[in-house]
Amino acid sequence: MTGATTGTPAAAGPESLSTTALLRFATAGSVDDGKSTLVGRLLHDSKSVLADQLEAVELASRNRGQESVDLALLTDGLRAEREQGITIDVAHRYFATARRRFILADTPGHVQYTRNMVTGASTAELAIILVDARNGVVEQTRRHAAVAALLRVPHVVLAVNKMDLAGYAEPVFARIAGDFTAYAASLGVPEVTAIPISALAGDNVVTPSAAMDWYGGPTVLEHLESVPVAHDPTEDPARFPVQYVIRPGTPEHPDYRGYAGQISSGVLRVGQRVVVQPSGLTSTIEGIDALGQSLDVAWAPQSVTLTLADDLDISRGDLIAPADGAATATREVTATVCHLHDRPLAPGARVLLKHATRTVKAIVKEIPSRLTLDDLSHHPDPGELVANDIGRVTLRTSEPLAMDAYADSRSTGSFLLIDPADGATLTAGMAGEAFGGAKGQGAPSAEDAAWDF
Repeated sequence: MTGATTGTPAAAGPESLSTTALLRFATAGSVDDGKSTLVGRLLHDSKSVLADQLEAVELASRNRGQESVDLALLTDGLRAEREQGITIDVAHRYFATARRRFILADTPGHVQYTRNMVTGASTAELAIILVDARNGVVEQTRRHAAVAALLRVPHVVLAVNKMDLAGYAEPVFARIAGDFTAYAASLGVPEVTAIPISALAGDNVVTPSAAMDWYGGPTVLEHLESVPVAHDPTEDPARFPVQYVIRPGTPEHPDYRGYAGQISSGVLRVGQRVVVQPSGLTSTIEGIDALGQSLDVAWAPQSVTLTLADDLDISRGDLIAPADGAATATREVTATVCHLHDRPLAPGARVLLKHATRTVKAIVKEIPSRLTLDDLSHHPDPGELVANDIGRVTLRTSEPLAMDAYADSRSTGSFLLIDPADGATLTAGMAGEAFGGAKGQGAPSAEDAAWDF
């Protein structure tokens, strides 16, 4: 059940990357499962809390009449969170140990804040899902597992909390771990590490528990420090969204034309044949500049400036990719989306679609289904998606987009839908099928002319 994955740090380079100095992870759990206490315990026991912060929490705990320090107050920073005793917004915490740096997204557990969990877990490489040992796997647990699977979070930790209230009983832990692992496997979650803990008492959070000598796996912090969260970037096709075109026009560099941006995936090399999408123009990489130095090779997620052998019409929003490994440019996008805004999303809506550095007009052609995360059933033709809904949409864009399936690339397979009237973010999208599959293709319609398509 424990199945922790460990790795040996590799030399930083494009040919071999198995670990990273930075881990982004998210936490999720049902209301009262002790998620905020776990995060507080993790920060406190890893010596990541400043003295004045701890003093403030100790004072707040005494004012509440509590004999011990309420570690949940280290993370529940909003007044409404403290009043209601629940996490409402995504809180980011930064801490470090001798082995690794961490960015923690503490996400809400209540169903009405599903969109907040999607936001927090969208960039996570690991998700910690809490379960109360007395309640086991409940509806909200399954919802959190489904969101983690939908967002392709590579590593999932099941933290079975409040083991002290379950008598530290191994059969209780084994049953919950078995139930969750079976459900996660049905979602296609590649790895689950189950850890029995008591966040309140500190068992197996940072230090091993003397009360659970039957457990031989890592503590939560040990797993966070050792789990490999990067892979060889040469395995992925290179993708370079152009952010800015540099034309200094100085006497020293009268003909310089550079394309600045961040490599979102893969490796680029001088002399490599590339294609500019969506135009389809081809050229060869003549130079790679980074921080004033010339490189022969660069890899994700480095920020660099490329120069090409040919003077091409390239601007912000174009995508540079290997000529033999480019994405398919299309105006038809079928995707799984999570609706984030209080205004519903309905067929016929005119939106802006932001993909990487490119923003184009789009029309919502169809909403075929809404997904129920409790049982993964699809409700056909919902008519609209409201806040926190996850569903399937078909979009028609005004210009071609070089978009990968989200299953293949979390960076170039994701997008946002934006209200063109006020710039509000409406929806987060993942191209392709939910829980696996490839990007679908729709059929164009004569109605597209209604928005100058």
